[in-house]
Amino acid sequence: MLVLSRKVGERILIGDNVAVTVVRVGPGIVRLGVEAPHELAIVREEIKDQRSKEAAEKPAATS
Repeated sequence: MLVLSRKVGERILIGDNVAVTVVRVGPGIVRLGVEAPHELAIVREEIKDQRSKEAAEKPAATS
């Protein structure tokens, strides 16, 4: 894992078409802005985990 320090307004570039900007820093929270192509899915980890859990709990479809 790469760990970087950034100040509000500073950006991190990932490849040629993804930019992460530090928008705000507060007590216990950091707000980030992500600029990326529409075809690139950006999902918070806890949402992905929740969706995976819900999919695993659904009964298998029968034909």
